[in-house]
Amino acid sequence: MTDPDWLAERFEDHRAHLRGVAYRMLGSLAEAEDVVQDAWLRANRAGAAEVDNLGGWLTTIVARLCLDRLRTRASRREDPAGLELPEPIVTSVDTPAAGVADPERQALLAESIGLAMLIVLDRLTPAERIAFVLHDTFGLPFDEIAPIVERTPTATRQLASRARRRVRGAATPAAGVPMTRQRELVDAFIAAAAAGDFEALVRVLDPEVVVRGDTAAARGPFAGILEVRGARAVAEQALVFSKLAAGARPAIVNGAAGLIVFSGDRPFAVMAFTSTADAIVEIYITLRPDRLARLDLGAIPGPNLA
Repeated sequence: MTDPDWLAERFEDHRAHLRGVAYRMLGSLAEAEDVVQDAWLRANRAGAAEVDNLGGWLTTIVARLCLDRLRTRASRREDPAGLELPEPIVTSVDTPAAGVADPERQALLAESIGLAMLIVLDRLTPAERIAFVLHDTFGLPFDEIAPIVERTPTATRQLASRARRRVRGAATPAAGVPMTRQRELVDAFIAAAAAGDFEALVRVLDPEVVVRGDTAAARGPFAGILEVRGARAVAEQALVFSKLAAGARPAIVNGAAGLIVFSGDRPFAVMAFTSTADAIVEIYITLRPDRLARLDLGAIPGPNLA
């Protein structure tokens, strides 16, 4: 077997992990795929003859590429109040708790995180995000991260510490809520919306609930939504949604209870929910047609299949 053949096989062994790293860094499956492909091209050109830790070397390549993209994204972000939701990872409610049959998909899901956390990460500087994700999530030592972010190990440790404080400060109280309870709350929400029951909607929502919508949304009852706060305001918005409620189907979105909303036989929206044991505290709505078109919904029954 030639060296390029060996490297190609080993790279495929690491591909799912590298996609998970890039997705945490960028919050976009499409960009994660692009970065992993770019990493392969760079690795193939460089060769791995002198590499002792192939996984660490490939992770470093991916991290550098992600840092470049994050810096470009930050330089182009003209509207600091705007919000681009991370791209959701959607699976069927029938997916086993351990993952799915496809090992690559299973690894990606295992390394994915909730949309709420991805949004918090998106508020970090590029260097903070890289340092935090590589150290706190993937366990890379600071002396290996430092050259990537062009800092000393001590300064890199400070970056991660600063990011950690911001992440803790924005953390939601959803950790540990059983999936069955999450599902009960989401089911109650959609049932109340379908019935047009305003008070039932208010009861299932936290008083300080917030809805965040895709900034690209410009159609349907969610058009123009950027952020709505408060149980009564969100309930009023959900009543507008009632006509589409019949097309809602349960799904798992980034590891939490969610919904796919169909209009006819096409997906219209992805709704991700963050809940406490008592109420829904956050709802994220993705409507961007390009992102919806990339979703693998083969295991999600459409309205005419229910």
